[in-house]
Amino acid sequence: MPSLQTPLTRRLGIDAPVVQAPIGSATCPELAAAVSEAGGLGTLAVTWRDPGEIPATVASTRRRTDGPVGANVVVDPGATDTPTDALVHACLDADVDVLSLSFGDAAPYVDWAHDAGVDVWQTVGSAAEARAAADAGVDAVVVQGVEAGGHLQSDVSTMALVPRVVDVVDCPVVAAGGIGDGRGLAAVLVLGADAGWLGTRFVATQEARVHERYRRRVVEAAETDTASGTPYDRGWPDVPHRVVRNETVETWESAGRPPRGERPGEDDTVARVDGAAVGRYEDSLATPDATGDVEELPLYAGQSSGVVADAPPAGEVVDRLTATARATIEDCSR
Repeated sequence: MPSLQTPLTRRLGIDAPVVQAPIGSATCPELAAAVSEAGGLGTLAVTWRDPGEIPATVASTRRRTDGPVGANVVVDPGATDTPTDALVHACLDADVDVLSLSFGDAAPYVDWAHDAGVDVWQTVGSAAEARAAADAGVDAVVVQGVEAGGHLQSDVSTMALVPRVVDVVDCPVVAAGGIGDGRGLAAVLVLGADAGWLGTRFVATQEARVHERYRRRVVEAAETDTASGTPYDRGWPDVPHRVVRNETVETWESAGRPPRGERPGEDDTVARVDGAAVGRYEDSLATPDATGDVEELPLYAGQSSGVVADAPPAGEVVDRLTATARATIEDCSR
C-alpha cells in the first residue's frame, strides 16, 4: 500500500496526514487526544477559554495520548474580548506542539513560538496570504476553501486553492474545506497538500463536545443542506460562516438576509447554553448541556456533511481516512 508520509507528518512524528480542525467549543481533551493517539494531530480551540485554563486543558489532553497536541487561536479581536497575546502566551507556556493562528496575521507571533520550540501555522484564504505567511516564517499554512464549515476565510474552492498555494510557498500546506472521507484526503494529497484538516467529520464523532441533536443533523445533512453568510453574527460580527440550514437561517434568507437590527425574531430566546439564555442569531455552539430549541443554534458544518454518514469514535475516523486514502491512491496508480 502507498505511504501517506509527508514532510509535515515526519516533522510532527505522526503516522496519518490528518489534522482535527479546531471546531470551537466542540473541541475537548477527549477528542484531541483520540485523534493524536490514532496517529493524527488533535487540536484544541482555545480562543474562547480563559487563558488560565489553557495549561490544564492541554495537560488533560497529554495525559490521554503520547502524540502531539495543537492549539488554535483566532487573531481577530472581534472574536473575543481576551487579548490574542494572552492566549498565545498561555498556549506556549502549556508547551503545545503546534500553535495555529487564524483570521489574522501570524507574523507577530512567529518568533515567540519558535523561541518556545513550538511550530506555528497560519490559516489563509488566498495564494497572496499564503505567500505572506510563508515569508513571515510560519512552519505551515492551512489553506481553507469555501466548502468548509464554521467561520470562513475564503470564497475560493479547496480544489482550486490548494494547488495554487502549493505553487507559491516552500513550507508544508494543510488543506481544509470539503474533506469528509479518505477519498477527499487522497485528493488533497495528490494536489500537493501535506495533510487534510477536517472539522465537520470530527463534529460527528462520539468524543466531540456537541449536543446529540447537532451531531445527528450533521450526519443527516446532504451536501446541499448548508448555507453560508452572516446569520449568526451576534458575538463575532461580520464574519461569514457555513451552517446546516434550519428555520432561523431560512427565515433570515426569506427576509432578504437583513443586517442586525432588522431581522425577524431578533429578540427571541431560543435556547440556554451553560445556563445562559441564547438569542436567535447568536453564535453560541450547541454543546451537550444546551436546552430549548437546540436546532436553532448555529449548527456549524461544511459541504462535506454529504459524505458523513455516522458518528463513530474519533480514532476509528482516523483509521478509516487513512485506509481509504491509501486504497484510493493505489487504485489511481494502476
